[in-house]
Amino acid sequence: MEGITIGLDIAKMVFQLHGVDAAGKTVISARLRRERLEKYFAALPRCVVVMEACGSAHHWARTLGALGHETRLIPAAYVKPLVKRNKTDARDAEAICEAASRPQMRFVSVKSVEQQSARALHRARDLLVRQRTQLGNCLRGLLAEMGVIAAQGAAGLSALLRLAEAGEDARVPASLYPTLRALGRQWRALETESEALGARIAAAARADEKARRLMTIPGVGPLTAHAAVGDGRQFRSARDFAAWVGLTPRQYASGEKRRSGGVSKAGDAGLRRLLTLGASAHLRQMRAKPERMGPWLSGVLARRPVRVAVIAQAARTARVLWAMLTSGESFRARPTTA
Repeated sequence: MEGITIGLDIAKMVFQLHGVDAAGKTVISARLRRERLEKYFAALPRCVVVMEACGSAHHWARTLGALGHETRLIPAAYVKPLVKRNKTDARDAEAICEAASRPQMRFVSVKSVEQQSARALHRARDLLVRQRTQLGNCLRGLLAEMGVIAAQGAAGLSALLRLAEAGEDARVPASLYPTLRALGRQWRALETESEALGARIAAAARADEKARRLMTIPGVGPLTAHAAVGDGRQFRSARDFAAWVGLTPRQYASGEKRRSGGVSKAGDAGLRRLLTLGASAHLRQMRAKPERMGPWLSGVLARRPVRVAVIAQAARTARVLWAMLTSGESFRARPTTA
């Protein structure tokens, strides 16, 4: 079985295997239930097991790796073009094998349990924040139907929450107040839980030496530093890291014609959002105090709209993050004069 590469199409309960030898000849084709998968691979000699980087892939990569197999993860977008027509699990597994054989194929690093636990904090907090926003918008909408509106932002929403709890506005029918109070209770519960998760992330960032160094970059706070911390060595360059985050422009080229489009928005959407928010806050501070603005940022603002400058600053921050993670150096601010 030496030299065997197995494409493993994973799912919740049923798994499809497609194995080829060094010559590309099919030697394994099997369909296994979840409870049989680990025992099956425990009985196999060491081989290369390749999966799409999707839900539970990192778990299975760690599990099969512990059995002595070499595990690799491929982005699903790189496998899809190799799937033949009439998609089936068997053809998915075959396409994974085919993708793994490509010399220039890019693989995803297998995350540890600790890394996935850290990312789970961000995913859970993001979900709570989205639900909180939905509840706030629902409360605003219901009251707007009664002619009650408030200013945008947290202050306006707080005023509506107080109105719902007091129940004394004559414009709102008494039958609606129980509904509004239920929404208010849910909103406050989500606010408490999301703040608690944010505090846990901030505490973890301040306890990590790498994250503390990253927080010295303008526009990078505890949330961004905690999300970005790692060794960065899975990326060959700072631009590769920025491209993975989705902050580099799409390229369209044919013959002698070349055109750059908008940013790709590929990769880690959560980290991209944090970098963009941090860049927006940094630009707001710099525009309020132009004497502190560096020549690069002032040049971008002179040539491009503010929103474009925000994305440019976010991409630049991503490159600085990668440089600091891979070099271990501290942030060095450039002089504000040209």
